Amino acid sequence: MRITLVGSRHFGVTTLNMLREHHVTLVRVVVHDGEDRLAAAARAAGIEVVVQANPKLVTAAEIAPGTELIVTAHSHARVSKEALAVAKLGGIGYHPSLLPRHRGIAAVEWTIKEGDPIAGGSIYHLADRMDAGAIAAQDWVFVKKGETARDLWERALAPLGLRLLAQVIDYGKVNGSLPAKPQDEQFATKAPRQALIPRSGNQIPQS
Repeated sequence: MRITLVGSRHFGVTTLNMLREHHVTLVRVVVHDGEDRLAAAARAAGIEVVVQANPKLVTAAEIAPGTELIVTAHSHARVSKEALAVAKLGGIGYHPSLLPRHRGIAAVEWTIKEGDPIAGGSIYHLADRMDAGAIAAQDWVFVKKGETARDLWERALAPLGLRLLAQVIDYGKVNGSLPAKPQDEQFATKAPRQALIPRSGNQIPQS
């Protein structure tokens, strides 16, 4: 399977490493910042790196020719319809919530703020509306008492995301298609950025 990875930061790097271990062909890495650690890791592995012309949008020209699947990992850029159309299987991303609950950039923070006893992760198909595409895979974890958003992300949700991404990609390699279950809109909630969410490099990655 030929994959273009769109992402950044630590979760982008761990996703790149996972993909390399799963015998797929990483044909290109797309980043919003050429100095990002994901760009450095890709170049070190001999993978072509393309920097987005618009940090908020991934265009069709930025997806490698022959890409079968686009994977996003800590990318806040919208992947355009035209970009998704050039990939045989479209695109998928990981969101650290049980979608459609907590759609938005601060899903883990809202999980803690709302006192949810259970958290989870979703691999979803990229679509026009943020975090609203069909679900390819989901799983859940318990939230520990007193746990912070960063604790929850590092302990459980980041590893869960890598496992679910690998599961969906392995399914695609065998079947030539990906699972797709529409989200139930009646249960959708929003998770907008909170005032106290850190804006530094320590920000918790989202899809």
